[in-house]
Amino acid sequence: MKNLKLSSQFSRDLELQFEGETLLLSAFDIERNRVFFASSANVVYTLQLPLSPDSSSKAEPLPLEPGDHITAMDYLMEKEALILGSSGGCLLLYNVDMKTTEIVGEVKGGVKSLVSSPDGALLAVTSGSGQLLVMTYEWDVQYEIPLDPQLSDNVDVSDMDGHSINHFESSISWRGDGRFYATISGVYDSSSLQKLRVWERESGDLYSSSEFRKFMGTSLDWMPSGAKVATVCDRKNENKCPLVVLFEKNGLERNSFPIDGPVEATVEILKWNCNSDLLSASVIGDEYDSIKIWSFSNNHWYLKQDIRYPKKDGVKYIWDPSKPLHLISWTLCGKIIAYNFLWSTAVTETSIALVIDNSNVLVTPLSFSLMPPPMSLFSLKFSCAVQDISFLFKNSKNYIAACLSNGDLCVVELPRMDVWDQFEGKVFNIDACHADSALDSFMHLTWLDSHVLLGVSSLGSHSRSASLGKDVLAQKQKQSHGYLLQEIELVCSENSVPESVSSSGWHAKVLEFRSFEETIIAIAPIPNKKFSASIQFRGGSVVEYSSSNVISEHSSLHEFKSEHGFSSSCPWMKVVLVRDNGTLKHLTFGLDENGRLHFGRRILCKNCSSFSFYSATCGVSEQVVTHLLLTTKHDLLIMISMDDVLHGNPETKIDGYSSSNNHAEENKDFVRIWERGAKLIGVIHGDEAAVILQTNRGSLECIYPRKLVLVSIINALVQGRFKDALLMVRRHRIDFNIIVDYYGWKAFLKSAKEFVCQVDNLGHITEFVSSIKNENVISTLYRPYVSLPASNETTSGHAESFHKESKISGVLLAVRRALEEQIPERPARELCILTTLARSEPPALEEALNRIKVIRELELLRVDDARRKSYPSAEESLKHLLWLTDPEAVYEAALGLYDLNLAAIVALNSQKDPKEFLPFLKGLEELPPHVMRYTIDLRLRRYESALKHIVLAGDDYYEDCMNLLKNNPELFPLGLQLFSDPVKRSQILEAWGDHLNAEKCFEDASRIYLSCSSLQKAQRAYRACADWRGVFTVAGLLKLGKQEVLLLANDLCEEFQALGKPAEAAKISLEYLKDFARAVDYLIMSREWEEALRIACMQEELDLLTPVKDACVECATALASEYNEGLEKVGKYSARYLAVRLRRILFAAKIQSEDRSVNDADYDTLSESSTTFSEMSAYTTRTARESSASISSSKASKAREMRRQRHKGGKIRPGSPGEELALVEYLKGMVLTESSQRELKSLVVTLIMLGLEEMACKLQSAADAYQISQQAAVRLAEDTVTNDVLDENAHTLENYMKRLKAPYVEALPRLSKALFPPLQVHELFEC
Repeated sequence: MKNLKLSSQFSRDLELQFEGETLLLSAFDIERNRVFFASSANVVYTLQLPLSPDSSSKAEPLPLEPGDHITAMDYLMEKEALILGSSGGCLLLYNVDMKTTEIVGEVKGGVKSLVSSPDGALLAVTSGSGQLLVMTYEWDVQYEIPLDPQLSDNVDVSDMDGHSINHFESSISWRGDGRFYATISGVYDSSSLQKLRVWERESGDLYSSSEFRKFMGTSLDWMPSGAKVATVCDRKNENKCPLVVLFEKNGLERNSFPIDGPVEATVEILKWNCNSDLLSASVIGDEYDSIKIWSFSNNHWYLKQDIRYPKKDGVKYIWDPSKPLHLISWTLCGKIIAYNFLWSTAVTETSIALVIDNSNVLVTPLSFSLMPPPMSLFSLKFSCAVQDISFLFKNSKNYIAACLSNGDLCVVELPRMDVWDQFEGKVFNIDACHADSALDSFMHLTWLDSHVLLGVSSLGSHSRSASLGKDVLAQKQKQSHGYLLQEIELVCSENSVPESVSSSGWHAKVLEFRSFEETIIAIAPIPNKKFSASIQFRGGSVVEYSSSNVISEHSSLHEFKSEHGFSSSCPWMKVVLVRDNGTLKHLTFGLDENGRLHFGRRILCKNCSSFSFYSATCGVSEQVVTHLLLTTKHDLLIMISMDDVLHGNPETKIDGYSSSNNHAEENKDFVRIWERGAKLIGVIHGDEAAVILQTNRGSLECIYPRKLVLVSIINALVQGRFKDALLMVRRHRIDFNIIVDYYGWKAFLKSAKEFVCQVDNLGHITEFVSSIKNENVISTLYRPYVSLPASNETTSGHAESFHKESKISGVLLAVRRALEEQIPERPARELCILTTLARSEPPALEEALNRIKVIRELELLRVDDARRKSYPSAEESLKHLLWLTDPEAVYEAALGLYDLNLAAIVALNSQKDPKEFLPFLKGLEELPPHVMRYTIDLRLRRYESALKHIVLAGDDYYEDCMNLLKNNPELFPLGLQLFSDPVKRSQILEAWGDHLNAEKCFEDASRIYLSCSSLQKAQRAYRACADWRGVFTVAGLLKLGKQEVLLLANDLCEEFQALGKPAEAAKISLEYLKDFARAVDYLIMSREWEEALRIACMQEELDLLTPVKDACVECATALASEYNEGLEKVGKYSARYLAVRLRRILFAAKIQSEDRSVNDADYDTLSESSTTFSEMSAYTTRTARESSASISSSKASKAREMRRQRHKGGKIRPGSPGEELALVEYLKGMVLTESSQRELKSLVVTLIMLGLEEMACKLQSAADAYQISQQAAVRLAEDTVTNDVLDENAHTLENYMKRLKAPYVEALPRLSKALFPPLQVHELFEC
């Protein structure tokens, strides 16, 4: 769905050497980009490309015999020379650069044609005698065969008369791979029939031939891709125009199409372009000559261009072999014109397809249906072929301007699109505009307003100069090269007929024109800016054109700032309107021929194949673009928001998407196109959010990218269009929760009434409420696509609110209230309300059943009024409820209403087995009411309600009540509230205490027992929780005797000693047994030295100081020994750690020396090798090559490794995995605990009190030395574990101990300092 548009054209006049000389033949030099022409005077002209006024040209005559002339020419790249054939049969090799001519052969009968093979290895020559010669470039003839087997091999050329030789025509065309070539030959006259023949390259055998056809001359060309051979058949006998026929390799006809011209027209040249997508023909008519260009799609041939020339010019042409859209034509008198075409999308910004096909424009609104051409909704018929077309949408009207091949300008006014259905299948004839003087042929036809057009014409073109306006003609005569920018005013003298297509009454007048030496390659209107357009010149510079309708006298050009231009020529250019922080601005985008998408001086994508834009708003005058859409050559459809284009870095993202090799990967910003080579041709804006792609086959595909769909839904929500948002959610299967979550569900509660009123479709509302869930889909499911608005609650706020008030219940309650208030009563409303109840959290099934119960009661009363008719039947309501939720839950809810009849109805409709539920319901019916409810509550596990009902049943069921309490202990508090009888309350309390005692909650059980005066059980509970004070308190309440209390105290002392609580046993001995010696022993066991000394001093007569002193001395000696052993261990493990660390560093250096650094490893290898290395210790004997280890010098990596090893856990055994970090953790674990430090302090104070100052000093010194050593070892390990450098002199335990001594001493309490000998203190302070 595209049109072939003329982008630029250049002309140049060759200065022919002789009067009456004409150009006949051409050849192309691809390597040096030049073209050669041979004239009737045997002169070879060389013209350098690209064509410009300064292009150099050379002329060189060839030395041929008088009467001999050039008949064929080709360029041989292997020889870097031209090969020419003459009518006399000479084959000449002409070196253009050396200007030398060599005769390399002679052909009897003269040379008719010669063509080199695609690989440049062979040369095929046909002669006037009907022979075909295939030779190498060493001029060795491979074989010679007759072109027409009907001609006898024995017939000599001398036997043929002159008429036959002169009129024998032939042509050759090679297939793209060079394996075959095709020929058409014969004596051409009005009644002759020929065959298309296909020959094998190597042997020259005839491969296939077609049926006899009346071919028109020898026009023949094999498609470069090799699929088809194009020929032209003469149909004058049928009174029809010539027919282009395409054959397959086997000689069978593939398809055909007429050239759509007069019967007398003839086709001289038939050529494919190098991409095989365009077929062109030179058509000679009675009034004019023309070059016609067709393209093929959907099994239809479209005439895309028809370039007309005056009859006297005698036009010929050649395609550029390397540029598929570059065509060079020349006339007999030496005028050379180069045309540069480009493919432009045939779809407008309003999604209307305008496909050019000869004199027809096929019109299809893609928003109605995806109808690929050649099908269309209706068509516009013009007087001749359409060359260029422009479209404008303004004030609900559509305007089309078309430039025709005869130079006419046509304007069509279409009504608003919603009435186009009546035009289906119709063809509208379009009238041309009236003009005071003839208009020129225009390129880049562009609307500036509904009555102003802008067009570009070439000053050197073959226009109708005699009939042009005086000013335009004077400018063309003054300047023979360049371009003319013309502003055309359109005035309609007739009123348009509403709801119809009108084209008559338009008058065109050239208001103003400007000439330019530079080439204009693109024009784009500036949206929201009247009478203005951006004009791009070759090279990428962009200027702004303002019409004379804006400026009082003349139009003006304003150059943009440098950032608005492009770094290279961009034939595809668009100017769009965007909103940036509330300000409207225009942005210019361009696509160059190399696939680079430009935004000013920035290059957004380097492999773009097509691009377009999407606007969330549709049908407004100011259509603000929100997203850039582009397809890449890697078959990706990428969507970038304009905010990212303006303030982000889309270049990096697009490059990342294009370079990704993971074909299963999906991303919010791109979609993988399923068919290779598909192009983006159009976008349907607004709520539709559709992207239209066309495949290479011609079929149309419409997709709805998730990102654009969500943008359109959110745009509808922002505008308060709930109905449109809901319809889009349903159509595209988006989660319904987006409607609630975008502004937050609490904000939605305020809009629930508006939502219900707008939607006004109870089926859709039912579907909506059925999908509500407590998840915030904006922050979870659609987080990559949608950003939260500023007014929305945060995710954490949502999470908190879900616990306090359910989103489901809140939203459904608001919708239910809105339904009741806004929607009149009818059956569908009731079903929708039941849905809100069933989907609540938890489901409000009882309320729903109550509503059904009301309907059932109305049915039983047989009320036949309007209110009854506004409700569905009870059965329908119940079935709807059962469909929405679990039938078992509905059955239990019905039982919970204690309505056995309703429960039976639910059971029947839920397909339960009557043998199961009928006996159960009958049994319930026979029970007393309270017992029935108690039984139902037990079944439903509603134990509080069951307890209340069984209490109301009377004293006969008191045992059942107690069993219920014992089986459900959480009911004990409620049971106490329900009973006022003291005896029953005591029984309940005792049962509660027994339960707590069984659960080993002894403290709570003791208090409950006390509440019911069960003192024995309370004492046992206190004893079980080791509360000796409570035990003795209850003993007092029991009024135990003194001896019983002493026995109890002895037992408790033994128990507490066995439990490891000698300090508590000591208190019991002092307070109840008055046994001081026993108390001191218990205190010594608990290492409460100061308290033991205090008690011993209280009883001097018992001589309790001696055991205290002996125990202190023994403990001090043991502790000092432990500290000394610990000091040795610290030194040992610190030395081991340093050895392990040093070996690891050396091992890592060895690995790095073998060029196995982290920078050379990929991520997976690094991860694996780091793990392997971390499992090795300093004593591991594996080599570096076996371990495949990689080392990183970064501290962050080391820290991660340490955490990993810490989680794994290591062993300090030599050679074990993770030994290094295990040693560090072991050294850290050797620190004195708070309880050990407290015990040390108490013991030192006690020793001093006992006069053992020397022992206290030794103990304190040993402890200090151990602590300094341990802290120094830890500091040493921390400094070296993340460092790859280990200094054997600096990183030693002794150095770190010296460094830590001074701060350690400063931090010591005064008592500890007092215990140091004078010399030791002096040394510490010197350090």
